[in-house]
Amino acid sequence: MKLQTTLITSLICCISQLTFAQWQISTGTAGLNMQSLLYKGTYDFAGGATGAYRSIDSAATYTFSNAGNDAVGPTRGFTNDSNYVYTCTSQGVYRSSDNGANWISKSSGITNLLSSGITSAGTKLFMVGVGGVYMSTDSAENWSIAGSSGVDVRSITAMQDTLYIGTLNSGIYKSIDWGINWIPVNNGLGVSNGFRAIECKGTTLFAAGPIGTGVYRSTDFGANWVLLSGGLPSGSFRGFASNNQLIVAGSFGAGVYYSTDNGDNWTAINNGLTDLQIFDLELNDHYIIAATNTAGVFRYPLASLNLSGVVSDLNEENLISIFPNPTTNEIHIKTNNILYGSDYTVFDGAGKAILSGNLHADDTIIELGHLPVGVYSIFIQGVLNHSFKVIKE
Repeated sequence: MKLQTTLITSLICCISQLTFAQWQISTGTAGLNMQSLLYKGTYDFAGGATGAYRSIDSAATYTFSNAGNDAVGPTRGFTNDSNYVYTCTSQGVYRSSDNGANWISKSSGITNLLSSGITSAGTKLFMVGVGGVYMSTDSAENWSIAGSSGVDVRSITAMQDTLYIGTLNSGIYKSIDWGINWIPVNNGLGVSNGFRAIECKGTTLFAAGPIGTGVYRSTDFGANWVLLSGGLPSGSFRGFASNNQLIVAGSFGAGVYYSTDNGDNWTAINNGLTDLQIFDLELNDHYIIAATNTAGVFRYPLASLNLSGVVSDLNEENLISIFPNPTTNEIHIKTNNILYGSDYTVFDGAGKAILSGNLHADDTIIELGHLPVGVYSIFIQGVLNHSFKVIKE
């Protein structure tokens, strides 16, 4: 018996391995239409047909946070500045001073409230919708038209002091004077004229084309556009997210794709994603977040993409440990705070899932006292995916 225990312990005790990652549904969002996302410090926001939602655990769980916000139609966009968070909705713009706990309508000067996007650029805010482009210089207290009056504008981004908008039927425009004048920049777009998302990554622009096209890229400030391939499917795209390491694109029908070479090559990451109709994407410190048409919000661990610098000091000593092992009763999972919100599942020797839960603190306790003696596997899925073998004596 001593030899058997020694062999088992030496082979499986405290073994950890990186496993294939997949998308995780965010608790509180299953079955919901979600159209917009925002990451702000310790908060993740999501909005859709039923209003605004907020997460404080890296998008693991969202709670309804729509007090004062549009309760009639969808929340279609978010942005923030140093003092406030803003939504754009079917009923105009709303502002929160308490990170989404409460919202106040701030649409003075907006003549057509139906909006499609919102962004901040320096000290200015810009909202776009079926009425054109609106600008505020006083934290949304007052709005004024900033060109393109009457044009159905679906998306907006800012490259420092230059604005770019994507319209439903007129292509892409750029302004270098905060919307006083708009210049069409459609060379290379062909007959494509409807752009529901546009993203600035450094000095590169990405535009989401309509059905039958795909993702376009410009490396010369919009003067010329090229339709990308390199693993991207043809189709309609709706959302982007980017940082200095990658660009992520959301297809409305083919799921999520990412590129680490500024759009030259793309890889699909759809394992576990139950709705491939993507409305929006966002990046927080540890996850890609996706807003889907019918299935809610999902998150995907950035660390599984092996990007340098995404998570530092990933070793067993400072990331995660399980003890005591072997055990006769309970085990403790001690984790670094970057794993808060990760899911765990306990499997028996036959591979059947028998327990599950969430890592919610530095020390999560799992009761095994009621289980038969044997070897169990614990799978933890989150920023990093680990599997551990535990001996129950």
